[in-house]
Amino acid sequence: MTPRSLDPFAVPLAEPAKPYRPPFRCAAATDTGRVRQINEDSYLLAPEIGVFAVADGMGGHAAGDVASATTVECLASIGTAVSPGDLFSRTQDRILRANMAIQDLARDRGHIIGTTVAVLLAFEDDFACVWLGDSRIYRIRDGAIAQLSRDHTEIQQLLDAGTLTPEEARVYPRRNVVTRAVGVQAEPELEMIHGAMEAGDVFLICSDGLTGHAEPAQILAELDGADPQAACDALIALALADGGTDNVTVVVVRYEPEPVAVDPPGPVDA
Repeated sequence: MTPRSLDPFAVPLAEPAKPYRPPFRCAAATDTGRVRQINEDSYLLAPEIGVFAVADGMGGHAAGDVASATTVECLASIGTAVSPGDLFSRTQDRILRANMAIQDLARDRGHIIGTTVAVLLAFEDDFACVWLGDSRIYRIRDGAIAQLSRDHTEIQQLLDAGTLTPEEARVYPRRNVVTRAVGVQAEPELEMIHGAMEAGDVFLICSDGLTGHAEPAQILAELDGADPQAACDALIALALADGGTDNVTVVVVRYEPEPVAVDPPGPVDA
């Protein structure tokens, strides 16, 4: 028999806290493609703070790779938020900082420099999508794919106005012209949507190097039920097999919350 401690201040040692495990399985992949010489895409995987992003430096402009990397570095500094609103405010602040840094660089170099950005934010079971440009965010739920972001492009404006049909849009010569980007306007005009996550939701963030070569049904076929890294690799291969005319970057995030413990039922009175 173990004797009781005679120390009046002795207290039982607490069990060590379990290490925090973010409720996500996530992966990323990027490739220069078969045509470009430089990869101007950047991405961020930060499940510990609930931030995932893809940025695509504007093709044809000097230092697009620097613009995308600057934006991702700013987003990586968000830190731990205390609420969904706090996380969104921090994201706005970091994109504004990136915008100013890119504009300073553009003035020094005498060239327009910019980047698209698409960000998935997660806090507990809330999510938000924040974006500028034509990098996209999709969600796969219950075997169906939905595009959550909406392209900030000239061609999307023409489609919305009914000036172009989807068939005409596929061959429109200015289909890659973006109307919003980080570093181009004095203040970046973010768009945002939000909602609640469900267990098993899969989010895809990607540059247009993927969506220029793959239809949503093809993307769904590679994502639904697949391991995140395997899905990323398959999507890169899909874009390359179709020509790989642009840099291509994909981030896959699967929401896997821990099951909630349920107390067993108590005795039932007869």
